[in-house]
Amino acid sequence: MTDEQDLPRANHDGGEARSASVVDLGQYRQDRDPMPVTFHRRELDAILWIYGRMVGEGEWRDYAIDHLKDRAVFSVFKRSGEMPLYRIEKNPKLAAKQGAFSVINTAGMILKRGHDLKQVLKVFDKTLKLVE
Repeated sequence: MTDEQDLPRANHDGGEARSASVVDLGQYRQDRDPMPVTFHRRELDAILWIYGRMVGEGEWRDYAIDHLKDRAVFSVFKRSGEMPLYRIEKNPKLAAKQGAFSVINTAGMILKRGHDLKQVLKVFDKTLKLVE
């Protein structure tokens, strides 16, 4: 073994072939097609806890999870063929500004936004009313 460069290889048609470089396959795939944003296990546990409670109360019946390039969305439906009642979104681009998590209603209005998912999900907590 020497420190000299390898001799150029001859191509099958008689010409010289360019030397190949080693490329990290994981980095290549990430550059070519970035991984989608996903919910972490603890985030999904908190969302599914609220979902289970609301299903038990008969308010929600179906859900869908979308992992997109720029955000993750948990949509809640009253019936599966309708528009979602609520969308719980995780958008990492907003994490440093307004908070990565938000709850959006059918009309597109943001009901609550923040950095902590459990605080954002408190929008679904029912307030007790005084009955006389």
